[in-house]
Amino acid sequence: MTNIFIDGSAGTTGLRIYDRLSARDDISLIKLPEELRKDDNARAQAINSADIVFLCLPDDAARQAVTFVKNDKTAIIDTSTAHRTNNDWIYGFPELTGIREQIINSKRIANPGCHASGFIALVKPLVEAGVLDANMALSCFSLTGYSGGGKKMIADYEHADKSALLKAPRQYGLTQQHKHLKEMQVITGIETAPAFCPIVADFYSGMEVTVTLFKHDIKANIGDIKAIYKNYYTGRLVHLDDEADEGGFLSAAALSGKDDMQLCVFGNEDRIILVARYDNLGKGASGAAIQNMNILMGVDETTGLIY
Repeated sequence: MTNIFIDGSAGTTGLRIYDRLSARDDISLIKLPEELRKDDNARAQAINSADIVFLCLPDDAARQAVTFVKNDKTAIIDTSTAHRTNNDWIYGFPELTGIREQIINSKRIANPGCHASGFIALVKPLVEAGVLDANMALSCFSLTGYSGGGKKMIADYEHADKSALLKAPRQYGLTQQHKHLKEMQVITGIETAPAFCPIVADFYSGMEVTVTLFKHDIKANIGDIKAIYKNYYTGRLVHLDDEADEGGFLSAAALSGKDDMQLCVFGNEDRIILVARYDNLGKGASGAAIQNMNILMGVDETTGLIY
């Protein structure tokens, strides 16, 4: 039996992980009473009693929680931004070259950011294949459901008298300082962070990340890119889909409630559109965290996941 502790189980990601793990019979959840949920001594004891700990906390609190570990047994899966580009941590996207093998032997795993997951899935294989030069300037826009904004944003969008402004898509990250940009650059190996336009809209969950390319900037055509994705992603949770087309439209909510990621390549030989679709709470958050937990446990990595 694997002992699991979720530090920050009251947040959106923590609650989702807790709900999904509660039904499993191969783990034991360590729980703190409500009055001790923020007590450092109680948290430290729980962390050191666990085989695997999920940190679902703000960055500074996540860094503090890591200092509580006083043994070489406890593995940490951090869902915050705090450690994603830290060389002492493994970036927890198992489908990337060599990462799954590193996760198996690691005690420190940084769960990817939701927007970053789609960008990295689309760009990393093309950089590795030499289709994209590392010095190429890229742009990306990403549509997301409002659940990614946490409890306050969920409450704002679900309020009976919500502002009319919330009924239309809203762009944010306007200063180009979004917290996912650093990992988008570092993990893909590109020299410059992309111009990134995240957009939140009035639907609960789902994500659609798009990267656009021009023929004169790349060393491949549409068929080449599809072949690269097909050969690179051979598992069950990230996959190329040649038939994703809803009558000329592509919904950002198509994979809501699921834990896999669908990659699509559209356009023509002059202008190519790369799209990753998934659930911001699935492969973009709790689903990815549980996949990493499964790998650490040595069980099928899709255990408990929906795809």
